[in-house]
Amino acid sequence: MTAIINLPLVPIRERDNERSELYSQLLFGETVEIIEIQDRWLFVRNIADNYRGWLDCKMVHVLTPQEEEMIEKQEKYIVQVPTLLCEETTSKHKMLLPGGSIIHMESPGIFTLGNKTFTANFGKLKGKSKITGQDLVDKALQYLNAPYLWGGKSIFGIDCSGLVQVVYAMCGIQMLRDASIQVESGHVIDFFSEVRAGDLAFFENAEGRIVHVGILINSNQIIHSSGWVKIETIDSNGIVSAQTGKYTHKLRVIKRYL
Repeated sequence: MTAIINLPLVPIRERDNERSELYSQLLFGETVEIIEIQDRWLFVRNIADNYRGWLDCKMVHVLTPQEEEMIEKQEKYIVQVPTLLCEETTSKHKMLLPGGSIIHMESPGIFTLGNKTFTANFGKLKGKSKITGQDLVDKALQYLNAPYLWGGKSIFGIDCSGLVQVVYAMCGIQMLRDASIQVESGHVIDFFSEVRAGDLAFFENAEGRIVHVGILINSNQIIHSSGWVKIETIDSNGIVSAQTGKYTHKLRVIKRYL
């Protein structure tokens, strides 16, 4: 079975209870494959990035075959700003969608999910154009000062790889969820003199495992989520704290995805 996320932000948990660790979050409009059912809990796979975990069945809408077919045909729009206010046409109830949400549009500014129809002001919808590294940086800068949240993917709480995944999604590039997996693709950039805006820098711990990622603004600045989303200095050794002047993250590799 396939289900679609019909709330702004849904937690994926390690186990089938609400006290369990937050693994990640699903954004409005993302679709999941239901693998297992335990009472009111569903073990699901995010179809976009293969991430798996448990969620409450009340937080998703199970799609009928007809709805699946309709969604496949509809034009997809990715929310390009950290939050987008939409309104249910009948009740006039408001809903705030996080950046990176997927909207399956029926017509400009109108979309339906289940038996509800919503309207939203998307501004001027742009046609497809070539994405640049600066586009990625500009999207990331919208998240400045967002608090760090392990497993988070929104302006109200986001982790380092979540920031990368959401920002890249806004630009039409699907990234996997964790830094340790994101590092497995892309092209290696060998020298800082070759760095471009939008490249990703990956960092390792004392055991050599990739544990952090950030988006390069240029060859000496990085935007990343560590405590909160911020801009700090980077060099060939790693990230230098703006507060203490000491290294906080050890650089392992720089990669490009455009």
